[in-house]
Amino acid sequence: MHADPQITYSKPPVEAKVKAMGLTAYLAGVAGMAVLQAVADDPSMIAFLPDWIEAIALPLVPTALAAVAGFKAQHTPRPDIPADQR
Repeated sequence: MHADPQITYSKPPVEAKVKAMGLTAYLAGVAGMAVLQAVADDPSMIAFLPDWIEAIALPLVPTALAAVAGFKAQHTPRPDIPADQR
């Protein structure tokens, strides 16, 4: 019986996709807070929207931007993992 060689894994780097999504969500959140402060001073900017749409749309903007950033970012390769597990 032949034993398989021991496979050791290095500490994986943080995926570029995760970094891009996190940074984008943070920046979109900061921008969203700035917009909310502007709207608080002049609510007529979004008065044309029904209240329920405002409540749904505001959190979706950073979420959608983060999803797009994660989709567009390159995958971080893991050369320490055997090819059949990548």
